[in-house]
Amino acid sequence: MSNYKYVSHLWNDAEAAKLDPVGRLVYRSNKLGADQRITNTGGGNTSSKIIEKDPLTGTDTQVLWVKGSGGDLRTSNRENFSSLYQDKLVGLQKSYAARTDKGLKSQAEDDMVAMYNHATFNLNPRASSIDTPLHSFLPGKHVDHMHPNAIISIAASKNCEALTKEIFAGKMAYLKWMRPGFELGLAMQDISRQQPAIKAIMMGQHGFISWDDDDKVCYELTLSMIEQAAAYIDAKYQAKGGDAKAFGGALYQTLDTDKRHAAFAAILPWLRGQVSKEKRFIGTVQDDEKILRFVNSKDAPRLAELGTSCPDHFLRTKIKPLYVNWNPQTEDAVALQTKLAAALEQYRKDYASYYNACKRPNSPAMRDPNPTVVLIPGLGMIAWGKDKSESRVTAEFYNCAVEVMRGAEAIDQYIALPQQEAFDIEYWLLEEAKLKRMPAEKELARQVIIVVGAGSGIGKETAHRLVKEGAHIVCVDKNVEAAQGTAKEITDKLGSGIGVAGTGLSNCGPAIGLSGDIMDRSSIRKMLDQVALAYGGFDSICVTAGIFVSPDTTGHIPDDKWALTFALNVTGSYLVADEAFKTWKEQGLRGNLVLTTSANAAVAKKGSVAYDTSKAAANHLVREMAMELSPLIRVNGVAPATVVQGSAMFPRDRVIASLAKYNIPYTDDEATDSLTTKLSRFYADRTLTKNPITPADQAEAYFLLVTNRLSKTTGQVITVDGGLHEAFLR
Repeated sequence: MSNYKYVSHLWNDAEAAKLDPVGRLVYRSNKLGADQRITNTGGGNTSSKIIEKDPLTGTDTQVLWVKGSGGDLRTSNRENFSSLYQDKLVGLQKSYAARTDKGLKSQAEDDMVAMYNHATFNLNPRASSIDTPLHSFLPGKHVDHMHPNAIISIAASKNCEALTKEIFAGKMAYLKWMRPGFELGLAMQDISRQQPAIKAIMMGQHGFISWDDDDKVCYELTLSMIEQAAAYIDAKYQAKGGDAKAFGGALYQTLDTDKRHAAFAAILPWLRGQVSKEKRFIGTVQDDEKILRFVNSKDAPRLAELGTSCPDHFLRTKIKPLYVNWNPQTEDAVALQTKLAAALEQYRKDYASYYNACKRPNSPAMRDPNPTVVLIPGLGMIAWGKDKSESRVTAEFYNCAVEVMRGAEAIDQYIALPQQEAFDIEYWLLEEAKLKRMPAEKELARQVIIVVGAGSGIGKETAHRLVKEGAHIVCVDKNVEAAQGTAKEITDKLGSGIGVAGTGLSNCGPAIGLSGDIMDRSSIRKMLDQVALAYGGFDSICVTAGIFVSPDTTGHIPDDKWALTFALNVTGSYLVADEAFKTWKEQGLRGNLVLTTSANAAVAKKGSVAYDTSKAAANHLVREMAMELSPLIRVNGVAPATVVQGSAMFPRDRVIASLAKYNIPYTDDEATDSLTTKLSRFYADRTLTKNPITPADQAEAYFLLVTNRLSKTTGQVITVDGGLHEAFLR
């Protein structure tokens, strides 16, 4: 098949010709992974059997290179592939047979995974996938195991075996559901021996596998099988009425964009608090046409209750999503929250029942019983994960599940994986062991922190400091371009994450830049609602924005500048606290508010009366807000001394004015950096530590206050001034 409609043919002979055999395997894998109609994020694996020189004997030996545990085909490189002696892998069949003869099939499966280490070629450290036997025991030199929606639609159909014969005209064999592992590899080996002309196998409720002795032919065989399945499904789908009749047709209508986003913004922080009872989650909202077509449909309640069919899907989306039976046309937000509360309680009970009915004597303890996917008619889908990347992948996988259900219902009847089989994969002891081997989460993992004033200076430095510890950062600034610039610096460094992004504001990674004017309550509320749409809620806020107004030529501060100073340095922080607390109360999770005061709050200085008194008021605002927001929110302050280098509050003209004030020599044509260094050195010499104070010094204090290191500290101000004895409490 040379023309493809449902997949993309990306192979380029000239590119492939430049590569060695392992490079060609990586190339093939990347091209397959680049098309999400072929396989999902992190799903599927590929292999090649390659002749290598044995590092011990120097003789030629056949080595299986296969995508190892973890990783994503689209982005994989050599380091993501395991290499194993092919003859040793085949030799493990005797060991497996000896174990199963004793009736220890389940234990034998687990034992074999550990045995792969003994077949490792050239000390390759990449852990082998549980699918390794599938690739080893099939005869083709090149093997592709993919999870395309079109194929899984057939695999998850009630009459899968008959459909496989009909669609592929005997060119693809059928194998009923079997848990991935050694036994599955042996079953495929038997099929290939009994039907030597066959080069593809349909794996019931799982996906398919194809092979050939030529890597490009293998690649094109994989594409052609998916193309054939997708064309068959599309023809049946259109014959049944297409989108208009999908999932039984529409039962509810989508709310318009503004109402939809307002409803999401109102419900998300509360919902985040509800699903985060055990561990905090980060959300991704999706409200595009395809997901709305499903959640609004007549069949959505039935299909959602069935859950997903493919192991790759339900490991992310759990045994089933939470579908809330809410009518967007006749019921309001209060009714939605009431119904969600009841549905969440029932979901947890259902999950506990599922666990208790399916658990084995040696099963791990029950995991978090809260849903990771929530479906709301008229609004769309909310997916949850430990970070933004995981919630995006969760959303992607449920999108795949929806497409599988659409295809299966178009050609036959959708069926889900039996609960016991699903449980045995979800609570597989090897999966549990892998989870326990995961590195500890960073200190601010699962946290969403808003940094106001992140466009420059202390705010920018704080944003970069907090994201290093795993926080998701909302960069806020009145200058939105500056806020977005800081967010871009973060995402350029860390990447935007994997998986299909959400829609609208939820289409973001570990950082996002937003506009916000803290002197305008409506601007603050709009920003907080945007944060809810991006991440589901927030945990802490650091307000670093401030202003210093120099006196006029007579030494006085004009009335309007006095008012501006207090509006930004005091009232703005109060408005942020007051508006955020409305959301914090809805969310119900403990958090932190860190305000910026100044060492000047305790030191009277000529020429800065408005600034100094505003910061004295900010000091007391910290104490007042600690009272008002307790016990849910801890409120503390950071009091910097004069931060000259890297501060937006010290433009060139203010630096020159200060140098003149303190009789520090300078020239009018002197470089700004030189002027700044002189002033910074002057201020440093007035301190006990004799070192210039930088934005990074201040960022460390903000970091400390948003962690749990000082979990019993509230209403306090940490001074970072290098040791100004004039500011000592007295």
